[in-house]
Amino acid sequence: MLLVVAKDKDLPAVADLVNLAYRGDEAAKGWTTEAAFMGGKRTDPDQLRADLADKPGSVILTLRDNEYDRPFACVWLEPQADDVWMLGMLAVDPNRQDGGVGRALIETSEAYVRARSGRTLKLTVIDIRETLIAWYERRGYRRAGLEPFPYNDRRIGDTSGELQFVVMTKAL
Repeated sequence: MLLVVAKDKDLPAVADLVNLAYRGDEAAKGWTTEAAFMGGKRTDPDQLRADLADKPGSVILTLRDNEYDRPFACVWLEPQADDVWMLGMLAVDPNRQDGGVGRALIETSEAYVRARSGRTLKLTVIDIRETLIAWYERRGYRRAGLEPFPYNDRRIGDTSGELQFVVMTKAL
């Protein structure tokens, strides 16, 4: 596995990967799918580009078999106040899930943040995703509160049910 910071030319492949892992028919192969309670695409290259431009210091880390391959895993890392970094958009190709790729990407993300003097990683998980919350808890993340779900965000798509975010943190 090779860790590569995504460049602008990689954003279409990153968007495809995220949508593959979270939404649509292919996502049902993996255990991270949101397709049962959320429709539409999770992101697109233009949105990723805009988010990177709006949030200085943010990066998308990707895992690939070699530097020329499409990524098979990715994660968003964003510096925030007080040495806290936001971790989001962790995605692994459904055909490569359950092989330790997600765990390796989390560990790599933690090392990346520590190397930049980050002391805490923060993430949010939709509250009904108990299996995913438990997965993060096994990696040392702890519940730190709740945040409202952003129903007015156009990137969300159609939703079913009442949702909120569980905030999780891990001291590095």
